Amino acid sequence: MTAADPRAALALAVAAHVPFDGWTLRAIKAGARDLGMAPADALALLPGGEVDLLEAFSAWADRRMLERLALLPLAEMKIRARIAAAVRARIEALAPYREAARHAMAVLALPHRAPLGARLVWRTVDAAWYAVGDTSADTSWYTRRALLAGVYTATLVYWMSDRSEGHADSWAFLDRRVDDVMRIPRLRQQAEAILGRLPDPRRFLRAGGRRPNPRAGG
Repeated sequence: MTAADPRAALALAVAAHVPFDGWTLRAIKAGARDLGMAPADALALLPGGEVDLLEAFSAWADRRMLERLALLPLAEMKIRARIAAAVRARIEALAPYREAARHAMAVLALPHRAPLGARLVWRTVDAAWYAVGDTSADTSWYTRRALLAGVYTATLVYWMSDRSEGHADSWAFLDRRVDDVMRIPRLRQQAEAILGRLPDPRRFLRAGGRRPNPRAGG
């Protein structure tokens, strides 16, 4: 997979250096050396620097999530089990790069990187919902993704500090969060009422990684 996607291959090579150098130019050059790539070629792949690097790393993890989900009998699973499986698959994809993911979270929490962080999380939960069979095209399209974003980010933060065997505590935490969401239809209804003012997502193309712009005209 990474051979077909040089940006992903470079992002993973850089991730090995992130615990020491952060998501920086120095880490990019170190990752390039590991791949036998000239630093200039690496920088050409990531003209946006840190932003392109974090996007490539996140896109790789999203694809790994989808690959893992494709191996599961989703049609035989209840929706809450499918959602939990998607979140777990995405987080488990990060396991070999846990420290790099931790650094990424720290960077994306910075005020000037918060919009990027929100965009990457939205792409993840959008991909997860479609993978588990979501075909909504009304306000629930927004609501489901907003709720799953909360579940995913909360579980990811919990997982970062979880030292239990096999991260069993994290998966128990995830199951509780999913159950909480499934038990609060009133909250979903309130959110849908608020989001009802947003445009119909069917107006937007998903191709090319584009996402609905809530500020677009209706």
